[in-house]
Amino acid sequence: QVQLAESGGGLVQAGESLKLSCLASGKTWTIGGMAWYRQTPGKERELVARITRGGVPREFGDFVKGRFTIRRDNTKNTVDLQMNNLTPEDSAVYSCYAPAPGLDYWGQGTQVTVST
Repeated sequence: QVQLAESGGGLVQAGESLKLSCLASGKTWTIGGMAWYRQTPGKERELVARITRGGVPREFGDFVKGRFTIRRDNTKNTVDLQMNNLTPEDSAVYSCYAPAPGLDYWGQGTQVTVST
C-alpha cells in the first residue's frame, strides 16, 4: 500500500502564490508517474499537472496557462505543485494521485481558497 498526504493548502488573495506538497509513504517503489487533480462542488475532478517517475512534467490542465509548476523529489518521495498568480477560479480541493499496477492511490486532499 501507498499513502499520500497533501499539505500546503489555505486561503490566499487573488494574485498570490501557494505551494502544495504531496508526501508518499509505504511501498513507494510501486508507483510511477504522479499527478495533482482538483475538484470543486458540482464539477468533475480535473487534472492540474502530471509528472513522470523520473521527474519530467508531462501534462498541465488548460487553465494552468504557465502559472503552475510541478516538481518531484524521489529522494524525499514528494511531489510539489507551485501555484502562482492564483485566481478565485482556482479555489478547489487539490488531491495527489499515484497509480500503481492494478491500483490507484489518492490523498485526502487539501483545500485551496482564493479570495478576491
